[in-house]
Amino acid sequence: MKLRNAKFTIGEVVRHKMFPFRGIVFDVDPEFSNTEEWWNAIPAEIRPSKDQPFYHLLAENDETAYIAYVSEQNLEHDDSDEPLRNPQVSQIFDRQPGGQLKPKAILAH
Repeated sequence: MKLRNAKFTIGEVVRHKMFPFRGIVFDVDPEFSNTEEWWNAIPAEIRPSKDQPFYHLLAENDETAYIAYVSEQNLEHDDSDEPLRNPQVSQIFDRQPGGQLKPKAILAH
């Protein structure tokens, strides 16, 4: 496995480059670590490389909140400062002075 540095960190708010959703990173895999079935469900013309970090997000769009698994190449930093509505955010993160979100101490490893 090639050593890679993740571009985004736990607690960082990101948005998808192609699809209308955003979320907060709560875990990072250094490379693809999901099922082949999940991988093959992505249309071949937009299927990202497995050889990059993948991020677990507490995601949301205009209609719902959910968990997403997204490749680094498909994410960008979200600097909108809009609050996240996903109800799980407050279960995993504490808001710090200045508004930054940090994992709750009992969950940090």
